[in-house]
Amino acid sequence: MAKKEVKSSHESNIDAVPAEIVRILRRGGVKGVTAVRCKVLEGRDKGKILQRNVMGPVRMGDVLMLRETEMESSGRFG
Repeated sequence: MAKKEVKSSHESNIDAVPAEIVRILRRGGVKGVTAVRCKVLEGRDKGKILQRNVMGPVRMGDVLMLRETEMESSGRFG
């Protein structure tokens, strides 16, 4: 019988791309969402600057792991 590979809950099948926060645009919303601009560090869209909404505390220079580098975030907080 073939051995079945089991992934832990910490691993996923989704590839993520690192992006560094280069500017914090605004903080707001009831849920503590922050709008940031980040620069993609690796992958097909390396060097691209994207706007993303981030939950939780962030600072300039932090590295986010993005699942998607194609779409821009909307200008609204949720």
